[in-house]
Amino acid sequence: MPALLSSASGKPGLRAARLPLATLRLQCHRGFSLRDAARVVPYAARLGVSHLYLSPLFTARPGSTHGYDVIDPNRVNPELGGEAALRQLVAALRANGMGLILDIVPNHMAVGGGWGGGGNAWWQDVLEWGRASPYAAFFDIDWQPPAQYLRGKVLAPFLGHPYAQCLAEGDIRLAFDAEEGRLVATYFEHAFPLAPRDYPAVLGEDDAALAAIVRPLAAIASSRRFRATARNVAAVTRQRLRDPALAAAIARALARFDTRHPAGQARLHRLLARQGYRLAWWRAADDINWRRFFDITGLAGLCVERPAVFEATHAGVLRLYAEGLIDGVRIDHIDGLADPAGYLRRLRRRLAEAGKQRPAAAPPGPAGIWVEKILAPGETLPSRWETLGTTGYDFMDQVGAVLHDPSGAAALTRIWREVTGSAAAFAAEGHAARRQVLCEILPAEMAAAAAALQESLRDDPTGGDDGLASVRRVLAALVAAFPVYRIYARVGCASDADRAVLARAADAARPALARTDHDLLARMARWLLGDGPGTLSGAARARLRRAMRRFQQLTAPVAAKAVEDTAFYRYGRLISRNEVGSDPDRLALTPAAFHAAMAARQVQAPHALLATATHDHKRGEDTRARLAVLSEMPELWAECLTAWRRRTAAWRRDDAPETADTVILFQTILGAWPLDLAADDERGLAAFAARLATWQEKALREAKRRSHWAAPDLEYERRCRDFLARVLAPAPAGGLAVELAAMVARLAPAGALNSLAQTTLRLTSPGIPDLYQGTDIWDFSLVDPDNRRPVDFTALAAGLDEASPADHLPHWRDGRVKQALICRLLRLRGRFPALFAEGSYLPLSLTGRHAGHALAFARCHREHTLVVVATRLAAPLLGVAPQPLVAPSAWEETALSLPERLWARRGALVLTDTPSPPPGRTLPLAVLLRDFPVAVLLFHPSGRNAGARRAPEPRARTV
Repeated sequence: MPALLSSASGKPGLRAARLPLATLRLQCHRGFSLRDAARVVPYAARLGVSHLYLSPLFTARPGSTHGYDVIDPNRVNPELGGEAALRQLVAALRANGMGLILDIVPNHMAVGGGWGGGGNAWWQDVLEWGRASPYAAFFDIDWQPPAQYLRGKVLAPFLGHPYAQCLAEGDIRLAFDAEEGRLVATYFEHAFPLAPRDYPAVLGEDDAALAAIVRPLAAIASSRRFRATARNVAAVTRQRLRDPALAAAIARALARFDTRHPAGQARLHRLLARQGYRLAWWRAADDINWRRFFDITGLAGLCVERPAVFEATHAGVLRLYAEGLIDGVRIDHIDGLADPAGYLRRLRRRLAEAGKQRPAAAPPGPAGIWVEKILAPGETLPSRWETLGTTGYDFMDQVGAVLHDPSGAAALTRIWREVTGSAAAFAAEGHAARRQVLCEILPAEMAAAAAALQESLRDDPTGGDDGLASVRRVLAALVAAFPVYRIYARVGCASDADRAVLARAADAARPALARTDHDLLARMARWLLGDGPGTLSGAARARLRRAMRRFQQLTAPVAAKAVEDTAFYRYGRLISRNEVGSDPDRLALTPAAFHAAMAARQVQAPHALLATATHDHKRGEDTRARLAVLSEMPELWAECLTAWRRRTAAWRRDDAPETADTVILFQTILGAWPLDLAADDERGLAAFAARLATWQEKALREAKRRSHWAAPDLEYERRCRDFLARVLAPAPAGGLAVELAAMVARLAPAGALNSLAQTTLRLTSPGIPDLYQGTDIWDFSLVDPDNRRPVDFTALAAGLDEASPADHLPHWRDGRVKQALICRLLRLRGRFPALFAEGSYLPLSLTGRHAGHALAFARCHREHTLVVVATRLAAPLLGVAPQPLVAPSAWEETALSLPERLWARRGALVLTDTPSPPPGRTLPLAVLLRDFPVAVLLFHPSGRNAGARRAPEPRARTV
């Protein structure tokens, strides 16, 4: 390790700081607890990470593998080790000069289940008390929905079969929860509480002791004092009902509701009909009257914009920050909130207040705040948001695109169209998917938005006569054409960006509507921007706010479900571009466009996260990097695809898999094929096939063509699985595995080179690099759950050494070259934090025949300059080379042009431990990239020999 990357302690020059130098995302769950995370800390510190970045830690449903199904937002999950384990983790982090960022979930909570360790007590209280519950305002419930039968009730679509069937078959039963002292209707693991006012009718008819206990509830059920006193009376009643001596009497009372007898079944039905909820089949959620997270009925939306709800749901995270246990937060699904800007202002203010209580030993504030936000190309975060930036999907798109060859777009499009017979571009697939999602998956949300909008439009003096059917028709066309996730307009306040987006959507929706609907479309667009007349009454303004909120909270889940979770699985021109935050119609990005995006990032969001892999990615970062090579050799891809389809034609039975599914499958096999997998490795191929089968089932159901999560076509899926098994049969049984392995061997070196370039760009571009667990070596994962498999951190730690990335290149297949590259660059960031946090971004010119096969820029801060040169589109230069390194002679005269201030200075090659190139106006790529496909040169202040070994420097200062 060169002296310029060492530190006084022998560890990376890091200390917990207000701004992270780099983050490492870990997924915590029962199988990987906070104590397990603490054991990762020494390795993360050696690697050069400054902050761990953890999935949600507050109590979630038992067995949760991700933590987003929170049931108690103020208690650290006991399954993860609880708060004691969190404190042990933080102690380990502080001992290594590191910090902690926490993912939080303000948009929703998990519902269903019962009480105890597996249920949401707030939601259960709403079911028990209805609108009288103090938590009724916590959840985004429409108590006066369009469906008349739900007025004043909550739809509970948690049954596995129609309600009448579940009742008749005895799956719904009346029971007494002795631990809680409550009467409940049970359905397997679910427990639906009975309203206390109904206890007398159930228990008080025959047994005097029971009647005496429950009689006070009958006395107050119709009283004006109900809300003020009923909860206390109910609590006393429940306590008395826990007396074991009453068990037999309670059992006799409940026997009257035994569904094995017609009278009991009818009696239970009448009892359930009086409750503040209506039990229903999960497929009958079209009338659901509360906001969900996308279409997940087990996750209910919160009204976090209400101050009381914010305080109740954020008390835990504010306490952890005040006690110095966390240093920043990642906001999940910011677009689900009614008012993201207002939420972020309140969060920033409350964190600042909590920060005044932080112990002196904790890193100083303010807390870092990052938001999970999907930005369309050209879209930026609203200027009024108080955040450091996004969690990095925008960078993932940009860095991936610049590693694709734009010249391959036309050929790849032609191949896709000829093979599948579909001339539709991705935009058309996305539009069709949005229509389908609105109709089949989110009809209740669509109905609620349309009803709110119609009610508000009646206040428009220029209209107001539009029927609900007309409003729904026009609204559907507008939502289907929406080009971004959502806008953020408020009544009387819409940004220029919001106006531009809505104008684009209206223009795109207009051709799909009859001319008679155009006037309504224009008025609707104006109304949704909050441009109602200034004379609106207070009630009318409230209706307009509600309509705008419903619309804005509709477009985001429609986009997510239609684009990421539907169209991405239908369109397969090149699936490396079917990634969260990307537009598959935009295959590539030129170096000039990439430079422009990075320069803008340095100005607008210099401390946003830079991700290339996440817990939600569709394909691992190295899977995408390998598939990107196909953009450089589309004719070879066409040749292979034609041959493979011909060879497997007899294996496809009854058009299973369909052509599009077959093309996507072959690409997936090529991208995810492990580097150590041989075509005759029976056990290895079986393990790979098992992974792919899990992916395939999800892909077929997400595509929503031949199969669907709500109604899976199990026979079609079985035939597709059989096809996959034959494709991956070990040689020579099937023979195709040999050809697939040969194609992978052809793609792999260029793919690995892409990966090393992508890694370098992530670690040197403006922003804070984020690593996802296990991706410090090759990551050929697929969508979850594949990308959340256990990580062997012990092996990763054992593989980390002090050798340079170039020293590991000859053995590149084991992935340690990527790990060494990450370590070397993270330690560089630790030594020069200001250079990366504040340094300007300067595109550099390349000259010569192969200038298009490299990308170069400089980061400048005061007298320090970092120059980065990355190989790109290397397949033509590599040929059939077995290593991800272009031969020096292949670069010919191609050279890097340096800024004038560097002409007389010698830069140290950070990645190779080789002599520095001599000063000059230009540096030949044959010299810079002789030993490694990426070059990073550090130029020290004038007159100082950057490459000389010297005494270790003090640790990096706080940025």
